Amino acid sequence: MVNEVAVGIDVSKNTLDVAIGRDCAAVVFDNDDEGHEALVAALRRQPISLVVMEATGRYQFACACALQAAGFRVAVINPRQARDFAKAMGRLAKTDSVDALMLAELAEVIDKRPDRDRFTKPMADKTQQHLHALVTRRRQLVRLQVSERQRKHASHVDVLPGIVELMEMLKRQVQEIDVRIAEHLAQHQANLTALLRSVKGIGPATTAALISELPELGQLKAKQICALVGVAPMNHDSGQSRGKRMIRGGRATVRGALYMAAIVAMRHNPLIRRCYERLVSAGKPKKVAIVACMRKLLIIVNAMVRDGLPWSAIEGREIQI
Repeated sequence: MVNEVAVGIDVSKNTLDVAIGRDCAAVVFDNDDEGHEALVAALRRQPISLVVMEATGRYQFACACALQAAGFRVAVINPRQARDFAKAMGRLAKTDSVDALMLAELAEVIDKRPDRDRFTKPMADKTQQHLHALVTRRRQLVRLQVSERQRKHASHVDVLPGIVELMEMLKRQVQEIDVRIAEHLAQHQANLTALLRSVKGIGPATTAALISELPELGQLKAKQICALVGVAPMNHDSGQSRGKRMIRGGRATVRGALYMAAIVAMRHNPLIRRCYERLVSAGKPKKVAIVACMRKLLIIVNAMVRDGLPWSAIEGREIQI
């Protein structure tokens, strides 16, 4: 039997430090099309079990796509998880080559797990990339709007005209982005958009965020999707001590979209409103009740997408999770 080798790649803007196995020195490739071709050729010289790299903004994306297109299994992981693994293994030094070796070691560990397939998923195609870029840009513009709105109330009168002018420009750009997102969804995700919009509380912005940033929607079980987003309460117990349950990790951008959806749903969606009122009446803090509503909303939407049913078809029935 041929022994397969795990690969770790430390990604930067211009270079890739590649450890082919954890016992060999890292090799540097350019992080461009030619470098990706050279990397694929190098990896094809021996059987590869898994390639692991960190999510570093967008710098890893083209490389991961090239490797997947060449037939390699690729896992793009959270940098914090990689750093926690390095600390657990006693690797305190941090350089590009050291990180590549650490990621190769992590790749070996992941590849031995029975649930290793959950770490590898297809990279987004060009259509998904386009939607994600639009949603990301909209979020950036909204944050700029908030910043300028705060400055407006605390700035000298002499600079107010410039702030107002910038706010108007940002407003126009957000409106233009919204039109482009709506056109994209109508062309490429019309059915899924209709399903999500059938839920009272989920508007255009939340719909776009869920479609672009949670492609696993409808493909995972309730507990899995909640853990992925970061709305599943985590235990903090030790011995006889029982700590507070809290949420942590997950996809912050999706959580933010769900938060706004839950706030609206608590006013206009009877099912979510009853959930909130029941928890508050039972003495739960309001923030805890809101997170519970986010979780309930996510579970329902996940089931709707899985079964291909709109809100009207599942309202009032028991959701199979």
